[in-house]
Amino acid sequence: MTHVNLVKLCVGAEKVEDLAAWQKARAGGAAHYEPRHVTRMWPKREAELLAGGSLYWVFKGVILARQKLVRLDEVIGEDGIRRCGLILESQIVRTSPAPRRPFQGWRYLEPKDAPRDLPKSRENESELPAHIEERLSEIGIL
Repeated sequence: MTHVNLVKLCVGAEKVEDLAAWQKARAGGAAHYEPRHVTRMWPKREAELLAGGSLYWVFKGVILARQKLVRLDEVIGEDGIRRCGLILESQIVRTSPAPRRPFQGWRYLEPKDAPRDLPKSRENESELPAHIEERLSEIGIL
């Protein structure tokens, strides 16, 4: 079975380091922590997502990172409504910048449309300003 990915705005974060810091704080020093993002809608393509899919994060209009999906957990809110907990691997993988127009919720992202992972040698480089990365990506340099 081929996989499919999700793409989601990383609300409240301007850069990948913000997401990493938020998830680290949520872990509270626990040795084993699985980051979770709760969403209102349950994906209908669950099997495809769990066949190797990732959640691609959009920062200020540009996809810059992804986290592999581990599983989907049922989360019942205080209001009694069933929601979907997207359980993620803790490793955040930086990707080539890919512009993305604003949207609400999450969207499916086919593997052919997903940005490629950055080489390991570039993962720790300081980020270029998003607008420069976006332009370089558009002309095929990144």
